[in-house]
Amino acid sequence: MTLRIFVYSLFSFALGVAVLTTATTARSFVANDTLTINPDRAADVAAIRAHIESIFQAFIDGDEDKIYATHSEDWRGFLEGSRVPIKGIDEYMRANGIEWPRPAGAPKSHPYYPAGTGYKMSNFDVEFYSPELAVASFFGDFERKTGNTTVTLRRFRIMDVYAKRKGNWIQVASHTVVDPDWRAEQMSKPSTVGPEIRQRILTQREAVWKAYFANDRATLEKLIPEEAIAIDDGAEAWSDRAAILAGAQRFSDSGAKLVRLEFPRTEMQIYGNTIIIYTSYLYEIEANGKRTTSTGRGTEIFVRRGNDLVNTGWHLDGQ
Repeated sequence: MTLRIFVYSLFSFALGVAVLTTATTARSFVANDTLTINPDRAADVAAIRAHIESIFQAFIDGDEDKIYATHSEDWRGFLEGSRVPIKGIDEYMRANGIEWPRPAGAPKSHPYYPAGTGYKMSNFDVEFYSPELAVASFFGDFERKTGNTTVTLRRFRIMDVYAKRKGNWIQVASHTVVDPDWRAEQMSKPSTVGPEIRQRILTQREAVWKAYFANDRATLEKLIPEEAIAIDDGAEAWSDRAAILAGAQRFSDSGAKLVRLEFPRTEMQIYGNTIIIYTSYLYEIEANGKRTTSTGRGTEIFVRRGNDLVNTGWHLDGQ
């Protein structure tokens, strides 16, 4: 299973994806499950659960050797974000963002989680299909306690396949995904906007404005999607993508040039993959030897698609 967590925010990609480096001695917060267990297999269930718990702890600690040792060489399965089946332990390690095989002389990894992180398992169930083959299904949470508050950093929906080899249970396959219900809940909550994330959003926003005034068609086509809707200051008609591109062309054909562009104030909210920007703007245009300054307020919408941000719409009004 993939249990490595990235910085908790909407953008677990180039918008601030980073492995947390805070050293920690992690705790475990294990749920009390009600299980119906065949008494003859109780010891095996306990052994499988203990093995899974050791994997959770290894990911919290960043113990890559332990992660490797708790999975079979012929491991198979899917992890969150997998596009094709993962085959073998080396692919498994790399799918978790671990450089593997580890280069000679490479330093040991640091913990993947902030101080105070633990794990919880719930709805834990094990079914045996032969004396040496079992399937464990459960939810796995990474949690962090701050005072009296417990925050779920990530919740996984997991089905692990275990085989008994040389007298011991080992994980040989898994299907691990972020729990869709938990993800949907998180998408409705505002994310913290850190400085790195904020700067990338501001850079992308400025790129759209400058591309428009420069009639940079290639950049505009990349940053403004087909479904874009724009309400511009003083315009009765709302613009679609074609109208936006036509407006950039008309500005270029007029011979006017952008000589100044500022955003005196910008606030933003992030929900899931959607960024809402509230801004004030100032731009100065030079045409026929004269300069004209325009100011106003705007609301702009950006959406993360893959590693890109696209500008899906805006509403500008003058002041």
